Amino acid sequence: MTSALILIDLMPRIIALPMAPHSGDEVLARCQELAKSFRAHGRPVVQVRVDRPNVDEQPPGSGFADGLVHDSDVVVVKRTIGAFYGTDLDGQLRKLGVDTVVMAGLFTTMGVESTARAASDHGYQLEFVADAMSAPAAEEHQCAVERIFPRFGAVRNTADYR
Repeated sequence: MTSALILIDLMPRIIALPMAPHSGDEVLARCQELAKSFRAHGRPVVQVRVDRPNVDEQPPGSGFADGLVHDSDVVVVKRTIGAFYGTDLDGQLRKLGVDTVVMAGLFTTMGVESTARAASDHGYQLEFVADAMSAPAAEEHQCAVERIFPRFGAVRNTADYR
């Protein structure tokens, strides 16, 4: 089994938004810890960010958070909510021999969930790192983590990947 960590939308302008149950800074710190662990074990890390379609200039804070991306990481720029549609994410994962994706990032009920559903449709096994994601409201996050994600795969915490 080859697993890859997929980190969704860890961009300063999104990290700064109000969210619950975890702040953007808490999610970023946990995602950085996860990425460090995956790299140390020779497993791929995929960094995903969004660009607004049909806009010449992106808003400030649209790049990745400082220090997040390493040279060995796969970088995907999406133009929709999910990271598969209109990108080469599936091809990149297949080239690396990935069969399991571990999902984290922002927001639980938007980019993470949309990407996870598409990953399932593409035949990947799924794992979700519940404390390394957050949503605009704690209730949204809890619903996804407790009711939706278990239907697709295992729900874990950052400590499980140390």
